Amino acid sequence: MSYQALYRKFRPATFDDVKGQEHIVKTLRNQVKADRVGHAYLFCGTRGTGKTTIAKILARTVNCEKPIEGNPCGQCAMCRSIAAGTSMNVIEIDAASNNGVDNIREIVDEVSFSPAEGKYKVYIIDEVHMLSNGAFNALLKTLEEPPSYVIFILATTEAHKIPITILSRCQRYDFKRIGADTITDRLRELMETEQVEVEEKALRYVAKAADGSMRDALSLLDQCIAFHFGEKLTYDMVLDVLGAVDSEVFGRMLRQMIDKNVIGCITLLEEIIMQGREPVQFVTDFTWYLRNLLLLKTSPGIEDVIGVSTENLALMQEEASLVSDTALIRDIRIFSELQGQLRYATAKRILIETTLIKICRPAMEVKTDALLERVRDLERRLEQGDFAAPANAVSAQGVSGAVNAQSEKKEKVPLPKAIPEDVREAVGRWGEILEAVGQPMKTYLAGSHLSLGNNGSLLIVIEDGVNYDYFAAHEENKEELARCASETIGKQLEIEIRSIGREQQFENHYADLSGIIHMDIEEE
Repeated sequence: MSYQALYRKFRPATFDDVKGQEHIVKTLRNQVKADRVGHAYLFCGTRGTGKTTIAKILARTVNCEKPIEGNPCGQCAMCRSIAAGTSMNVIEIDAASNNGVDNIREIVDEVSFSPAEGKYKVYIIDEVHMLSNGAFNALLKTLEEPPSYVIFILATTEAHKIPITILSRCQRYDFKRIGADTITDRLRELMETEQVEVEEKALRYVAKAADGSMRDALSLLDQCIAFHFGEKLTYDMVLDVLGAVDSEVFGRMLRQMIDKNVIGCITLLEEIIMQGREPVQFVTDFTWYLRNLLLLKTSPGIEDVIGVSTENLALMQEEASLVSDTALIRDIRIFSELQGQLRYATAKRILIETTLIKICRPAMEVKTDALLERVRDLERRLEQGDFAAPANAVSAQGVSGAVNAQSEKKEKVPLPKAIPEDVREAVGRWGEILEAVGQPMKTYLAGSHLSLGNNGSLLIVIEDGVNYDYFAAHEENKEELARCASETIGKQLEIEIRSIGREQQFENHYADLSGIIHMDIEEE
């Protein structure tokens, strides 16, 4: 016999097997036992929550020759034929592909014929919201007053699209998303039946990734088992198959964002992608991670809702203390917007990189929460005594505007009287040095200025942002630049790198060596 997918193999056969929909199961069983079965039902809820499954169980139960406590016996001829799909009493229709008036008229014509065997003819119309207006109108009268032997069960994921005239003629049952604990327990039970070894942590991740859908959970687990067939399924294996990221990576990304380290964020994203992880899945999981941090900060005693291990919970509490509520809300907003944009984006990675830069550089946004983040960043720098804070750390029309207005009035810094020979030669041959360093360093040095640093070193002043971070966050890049410069001029050269705000004038803070040295060269 060919292989059968887990969600089909373990589809519940009785109401007792259904998990997570106890409120619906209890009502339907009581109706069957009291012989108060309705003529029209509407099952609403997200995918994979058991709508069609319960509809089929109800169809077997009402036709069962010897029901047991509101459950089908599974042994009589009617139960077996319905389960095998050979019974003429249960008609299942997919409204997505049979949504016209003619399709519904066929049903209306068939309704007048009583069942050849059993008590009821049950019509299960799946995705009923896909029916056209004409089809709904054709169904309306029959749905209101069907023969006593006919039951209609309508299933839909979008109940708001169904006309009110149809809704008012049905008993409506709303299917809940199934909890992660319930899904985990069911998966553990089925894996014991299948004799497959799976880590508890792996089961919990699959249950969480299913987002309330039992069918999705079984499909994901089926995929993971097939990829690592014959092996014990571990948490890391599940992450590999689903293209997901370990929660430890989220903490690393958060710390890079707190430090406003653009290079660090981009490098970590590169690492995630090179490991074969799915970038869209990373964005989704990271948004949930930020949501959990916000809950920890704002709602004491919320640990049970988050549903993580004690070890991860302690780590998350530590990370939550590093970031403010408003910053978390802003990050959640930005990543939530990103999730919607990624659905239709072709260059997904570039879109994610742009978002990370936007978070690290609040000056790129003009929304209120971004402005607050810029002011908070300025306050943090001032508390640390970092008075070389970039001008874009606050509103261009606020504090930085006043600072820049004053700085413009200052006279230009005079040139030093004595310039070391190695520095003079490096400035004169700066173009050769840029060619020697090559790409991408040459791009990051674009727009830099040259001045005299401490102890006679060459001072390279770079605009604050991605370019400056390239050297500040990676000491090896600065060492590579010093090596190339020394080899070009044939002398050992000391290099110092500083940043300057976008709105600040270089000449008002540093002596510009380029102009005077190039003048000397031309005169010679």
